[in-house]
Amino acid sequence: MAEAATGTASGTGRGLAGALLAAALMPLNSTMIAVAVPSISRTVDHDPADVTQALVATYLIAAIALQGPGGKLGDRLGHWRVCAFGQAVIGIGAVVGFLAPNLPVLAGSRILMATGGALAVPATVALLRLELPPDRRGRAFGMFGAIMASAAALGPIIGGVLVDAFGWEAVFVANLPVLVVSALLVASVDRTRDARPTAAFDWPGSLLLTGALALLVLGAERKDAVAGVLASVGLVLMVGFVVRERRAPDPVIALDIFRARAFTAGTLLICLQNLVMYALLFELPLVLERLFDLGARETGQLLICLMVAMVLMSLVAGRLTDRLGPRALAVSGSLMCLAGMLVLAAGDLDVAGEVRLPLVLMGIGLGLCGPAAQTASLAVIAPGQSGMAAGVSSTMRYLGGVAGIALLGRVVDLQGTAAEARDSHHLVVLVFTGVLVLGLGCAALLPGRTAQPPSAPLSRE
Repeated sequence: MAEAATGTASGTGRGLAGALLAAALMPLNSTMIAVAVPSISRTVDHDPADVTQALVATYLIAAIALQGPGGKLGDRLGHWRVCAFGQAVIGIGAVVGFLAPNLPVLAGSRILMATGGALAVPATVALLRLELPPDRRGRAFGMFGAIMASAAALGPIIGGVLVDAFGWEAVFVANLPVLVVSALLVASVDRTRDARPTAAFDWPGSLLLTGALALLVLGAERKDAVAGVLASVGLVLMVGFVVRERRAPDPVIALDIFRARAFTAGTLLICLQNLVMYALLFELPLVLERLFDLGARETGQLLICLMVAMVLMSLVAGRLTDRLGPRALAVSGSLMCLAGMLVLAAGDLDVAGEVRLPLVLMGIGLGLCGPAAQTASLAVIAPGQSGMAAGVSSTMRYLGGVAGIALLGRVVDLQGTAAEARDSHHLVVLVFTGVLVLGLGCAALLPGRTAQPPSAPLSRE
């Protein structure tokens, strides 16, 4: 019996490693494509801006809009199955991208890859929640955060090496060996169908949610009169979605999960901190180039301080969350983020190196908060709703990034003098500080210790 249990645990561990590999492809592909845009634009004979819109914006929209339905599918069909399905969809998208003869087909391949990621990421988060005991979830979510952040940070570096050596097609082909290893690891898990709801899948709710989020993101990206129209229609669809979900027998998102204070607070904390992080990663290069004529390499060497600090602290914070509870880690991390922002606000930005310490402090704070917020938010959700909750959490993470970049486009003005550019930078920092104060409030609402879900677990897959 002990040997059987050990074998099962070993197989589950391998399966979770495979799921993490598949999930990491989503952030990797979101950034790896950026360095390939110039080469692709020459091949397909389109303007780089059009290529960026077709391959980057559509990927982001699909990733945001489909994670809610993707998480719900995991609750219904089984998270191991949906993770495997996500792997297959990413693989098909990668092959289509490699063979694509024109830009529309390339755009379709990117949507397929984002769809696969929207299936794999919530499934992976749900599996970490369901397959691991409570005293190991914090460190697992810490590792998850470290892997996802590392994948996003390494994407442009890996993409640059691949494009220089083999051409832009390599950024699609590179997914295949990772998927093969990931699929073999996931296949090692013995899966039997567990109890799932029998009501029909909520396709109307899924379509309303997808349409609403897609239009809201498109509206946020634009600055013309069309932006207001898109956002308005998106809000109307979102209202329709809420009405639909209140009546659906098995909603794609059960709105009552937001009654759980820890879930709502943890999810909002992730959203708000991603708003600041992504906006900062876009704002600082623009400001540093304007003030000091800093190139991409020099700016990257400064920004890597944030990523390294965040990744290393995520690994440590996971274990600390298991020992100390989510609230202590999340409050400490939020205060560290605020300290970094205040140091950035206090500086005159006379030299580029002034941003290094604030970025390290921000990275430490983000690394402390991530595992704590993820652990606390999912712990209070019933096991049968883990995929749904993971999908909502992942959606909010990406929405935070989109909101931050949209805010940046409306606040930052670098066209004037250096003094005006510094004033614009300090205004942005002031806004970010306010956002982080809201995040601190969310952190304070998390439980001191991991709470128990409202119902007993379903049988495992």
